[in-house]
Amino acid sequence: MKDISLAEEIDAILPQTQCRQCGFSGCRPYAEAIAEGRAQINQCPPGGEDGIHQLARLLRLEPLPLNTAHGVFKPKEVAFIDEQICIGCTLCIQVCPVDAIVGAPRQMHTVISAECTACSLCLEPCPVDCIQMVLPKERSSGAEIGGHVAWTEPDHQDYAMEKVEKKKAADRARARYQLRLQRLEREKQGREERLAKRTEAIATVASLSSAASLKKVTIQAALERARAAKAQASPGISEKEGWSDRTSDISSR
Repeated sequence: MKDISLAEEIDAILPQTQCRQCGFSGCRPYAEAIAEGRAQINQCPPGGEDGIHQLARLLRLEPLPLNTAHGVFKPKEVAFIDEQICIGCTLCIQVCPVDAIVGAPRQMHTVISAECTACSLCLEPCPVDCIQMVLPKERSSGAEIGGHVAWTEPDHQDYAMEKVEKKKAADRARARYQLRLQRLEREKQGREERLAKRTEAIATVASLSSAASLKKVTIQAALERARAAKAQASPGISEKEGWSDRTSDISSR
């Protein structure tokens, strides 16, 4: 059986919003920091008091009140894009940690509500403020937005069901986040490979150009030497021919 590290156990408790409110780049880095004693268990606002108590039980620590310097607990929300205002800049797509926003450049964007983790990272980059966080309908109403259940404090009778739903949502979000990281790494490698090939092609062209220039210079130098040699030989030949002419004149006399 594969051993589960302490960081993995902690990460399994975190809500996987990837919101960075904890001060780390994602839930897994925060989990690793807790495991290594570099962070407290009360730095995750989306996890709320329930998350803090679960972490405290796992680590055999006393629960702490939520550190509000990192934010406050709020009911689960989802991002909503006003499609009439959206200009298709793709900035929100680039920052969504779970690829829950779809669209194309200069085309309307939309949020996959069922996959939105309520990280709110898409709000700040939007240049036209067309994104807002809205509350999904409560489970008790019999209707849900995209299959999501609001993260409000549940009634006792619904606690087990709410916990299961949260765990499923967190597991799905973690998987999507990891897939996004893998995609970004593939794209980075692809860019680096293309850049390397382009650099190599430029170097090859430069080398060929340099070789051609060197060949041209070499040929030119050889021609110059040939002309110089011919120029040096010409006076001697003329003098010899002139001596022969004078000898012929004397003989004829």
